Amino acid sequence: QVQLVESGGGLVQAGTSLRLSCAASGRTFSLIHMGWFRQAPGKEREFVASISRRGGTTRYADSIKGRFTISRDNAKNTVYLQMNNLKPEDTAVYYCAASTTVRITSRLGDYDYWGQGTQVTVSS
Repeated sequence: QVQLVESGGGLVQAGTSLRLSCAASGRTFSLIHMGWFRQAPGKEREFVASISRRGGTTRYADSIKGRFTISRDNAKNTVYLQMNNLKPEDTAVYYCAASTTVRITSRLGDYDYWGQGTQVTVSS
């Protein structure tokens, strides 16, 4: 129903920026909520950001302190995560996910479709 492919990860120095992209298949992209999660080695997967169907509403984890911005381009079936002023604690595998819930959600269990993940490593 929905296939997600992340890209844009890499190895960067603290204080620099990356933009992750997630390309979704299907023509119902505008009808699903999208989110980003991350999982550091040995840690639980955690919520990063989410965005509503049309992009008018966003939600962020407190830990990113306004450094990240989620956006979507429904014409391109793509969601983005702009990550600025990266810190070593941002190091993780970042996953794009899609939710079919009625409202925007930050709950991992509400997301039905997941990408394969892209590695982000931030050196100090």
